[in-house]
Amino acid sequence: MGRSTIEGGHGIADDVLDLLREYAANGTPCALATVIRVEAPTSARPGDKAVITADGRLRGWIGGSCSEPVVRREALRALAEGTPQLVKIVGAEEVKQTRKPGELTVATTCPSGGSLDIFIEPRLPKPLLLVFGESPAARTLVQMGSLAGFRSRAVGEAEIATLEIPPGAAYAVVATMGHFDEDALEAALSHPDLDVSLIASARRASAVRASLHARGLDEQALSRVRTPAGKLRGTTQEEIAVLALAEVVAAPHKRGSRPAAVEQSAVIFATDPVCGMTVDPLAANHKAVFEGKTYWFCSAGCQAEFEKEPRPYLRPVEA
Repeated sequence: MGRSTIEGGHGIADDVLDLLREYAANGTPCALATVIRVEAPTSARPGDKAVITADGRLRGWIGGSCSEPVVRREALRALAEGTPQLVKIVGAEEVKQTRKPGELTVATTCPSGGSLDIFIEPRLPKPLLLVFGESPAARTLVQMGSLAGFRSRAVGEAEIATLEIPPGAAYAVVATMGHFDEDALEAALSHPDLDVSLIASARRASAVRASLHARGLDEQALSRVRTPAGKLRGTTQEEIAVLALAEVVAAPHKRGSRPAAVEQSAVIFATDPVCGMTVDPLAANHKAVFEGKTYWFCSAGCQAEFEKEPRPYLRPVEA
């Protein structure tokens, strides 16, 4: 497979792993592509890796310019579907793409030769857990949330006015214990996709709802507030935190929802009609127009072959 036209090269595994850690910390969705099998001739080696972000950009090395576009395309599919993908690129006498769940086989007549298998794993952000307050229950929630697989973040009263929530699954637990319940809930409910819980007694929760109603919040918004600790008596702050976190963990399972995937990217790819390889029109240097339609090619050789006699190559190729 040909040499890369996107930043990369051998010996950058550490850089790729550093990127994964950085993206995990800041909640950036990405996909990790790993070469798991090769058959010469190819510039890739088993264990070569690349990271692909939701804008279609690839950083790393997975075999060069012939394999990169299809890996980028399938990485975006993996991010959109939230499921891993296996890409098999094989040399063949006839161009063909065969897809089954989780696996794509690309049979190509590319003169570069060689075969590779590449496993693509989506790395979606951990769900965000916003914990309002400075109570013992709030501190316990932040600690336990991190252990339970959330990106836990404490939110103080001074941060409410500038609260921003990145895209993706997010949950809020108001554990202010009467200090700024209404302000915290109003801020949380202003984000329509945020799952909201209030730690308060049933009586206190009713009073808070009445206060928010007086502020202009409607019943539809107020109905989003759950009170997991409302019926308990004599429990410790730590036990209340455990109960609140258990409800947050159970919420998506009750709704039957799966982890949030990434919105489908607007990046468009084409298929080289001669060799069957995937091509990025924005990066490709070779194209031809036939009967009013533009065709893109991975190399000058494929373009020249097409221009000699286009019609044999006007067959449908699965995208």
